[in-house]
Amino acid sequence: MVWADADLFEADLPGPWREVVIAAPGLAFVDSDETLSRVYHEMKWSLPEGTALAVALVAGVPKAKGLAPGTQAWLRRASEDEAADTR
Repeated sequence: MVWADADLFEADLPGPWREVVIAAPGLAFVDSDETLSRVYHEMKWSLPEGTALAVALVAGVPKAKGLAPGTQAWLRRASEDEAADTR
């Protein structure tokens, strides 16, 4: 999960990930095999200098409302895919 005080809908995010879902202007969910540090640094370098940023792992499907259409379905699918990978 990525939070930034920048509008991620407007950002160019070419990082090392399979998929990025922008859930709200400053909130995104990232599907990546890279380390948390690598995702953090790629996001940092993709955003304007001085942008506040937080990157965290998400376990399971978070409870949320008011996100961009398709976000909850993507989160459920990503959670199911992750569970299948660990079997």
